[in-house]
Amino acid sequence: MAKRPTRGGQRGEEEFISLQDAAALVGKTQSNISYLVQYNRLKRYDSSGREVERAAAGGLRVSRSELLGYVDGWNRRLRSRLEELKIGDTPIAFLDVPERERTKHVHRLHPYLGKFIPQLVGYFLARHFRPGQVVLDPFAGSGTTLVEACEAGLHSVGVDVSEFNVMISRVKLAEYDAEALERELTDAAGRTAAFSAERFPGRSGEGLGDGRGGYLEAWFAPRSLAEMLYYRSIIPEYEHQDLMKVLLSRTARSCRLVHHYDLATPREPVREPYECYKHRGKTCTPVTTVVPRLRSYSRDTVRRVAEFGRLRKPVASVVLEGDSRTVALEERLGSTGSLRGRRLDGIFTSPPYLGQIDYHEQHGYAYELYGMQRRDSLEIGRRSRGKGENAKAEYSKAMAESLWNVSRGMRAGSPVLLVANDRLGLYPGIFNEAGMKVERMFERPVEDRTERDKRPYSETVFLARVEG
Repeated sequence: MAKRPTRGGQRGEEEFISLQDAAALVGKTQSNISYLVQYNRLKRYDSSGREVERAAAGGLRVSRSELLGYVDGWNRRLRSRLEELKIGDTPIAFLDVPERERTKHVHRLHPYLGKFIPQLVGYFLARHFRPGQVVLDPFAGSGTTLVEACEAGLHSVGVDVSEFNVMISRVKLAEYDAEALERELTDAAGRTAAFSAERFPGRSGEGLGDGRGGYLEAWFAPRSLAEMLYYRSIIPEYEHQDLMKVLLSRTARSCRLVHHYDLATPREPVREPYECYKHRGKTCTPVTTVVPRLRSYSRDTVRRVAEFGRLRKPVASVVLEGDSRTVALEERLGSTGSLRGRRLDGIFTSPPYLGQIDYHEQHGYAYELYGMQRRDSLEIGRRSRGKGENAKAEYSKAMAESLWNVSRGMRAGSPVLLVANDRLGLYPGIFNEAGMKVERMFERPVEDRTERDKRPYSETVFLARVEG
């Protein structure tokens, strides 16, 4: 740890610490600290404490006082924003949980807009379910409830209308030989790098393309697309094929022709240099090769899979592709074997919010890349339908049908825990139509939804009971 006297005649010494030590100091991940450096929130120093534009490999340092000052300022701004909401149940906001815990192990295998934090799931599962019981998530999304149930010793069933979401959840819940997985991912990434170097020698292929062609040609630079298609072509040669698809999709998301600050909700491809919001005015250019991220995400995937492997319990986890309004759970589970004849003991879910997200569209690149069937019309409350009176009526009807359908066969009094942003007050009526009675409501503040939308908002955790 480098030190030097502080500037301006101040007493004491300035400390310059590694990214690893910085992450441990403030409860973040090393990637979080790297982000702050990359986007000029923190200055770069070398191991001697000299400010530099670029540090030697392993020699990058950050100022301890600058880091603590940044984090303190961020926390003060956050507290100010949350005070505006005047919400009392701040403990279940889990604002004191470090970033590395909010995105622990397989929860971050693939970005997913609209998912809730695992600590919220774990908190309520521990209070309303016993190990060995079966919890259902009829809107499974990226599998947060199912993964937390597995860690808590609960059997779980997830249902989702999206083929891609089902694949993500199954990949997270699968068991792996971490060493064998590492060998495969390292080999595949190395082959892709070799292909790229031969196909695009030197700095050739770094253009942004002209957008002519289909979806993939519009959203990816020619070199990036060629690398992605090569990686996709070799996936059948390996054992862990679905995991490799998720890994490639994660890489593709980060390497689209979009502004660096708008990965979550880009509206159109970017083919010109632009003034970067994240870089505080620096001129940036979209990504033109996937190889560096492919290698980085491969290592990260192995680490996360191994971490979850040490924590998971020997339980059954079933993920079904289907519409929660019509899925025949008893029949579908009867064909799985692992949970045949088992009664569902309750629900924990966060359904789609009205008019917020088009779930298929957020992963449009993956559907195009793998030729998956899209079922946009079956999404409940999708953004493209808006928030008008017709949309509200459709949403309420669909949600009531879903909850009624999936709770058939549950015992009277079974818990139904549902997380929703119910500013329009729709859920009391929805629960009533579904044959459920609301027992209690918890209000929690939420912040930092997307890269640019930092406004906090509130959401409700409903505790309802299935009526006899």
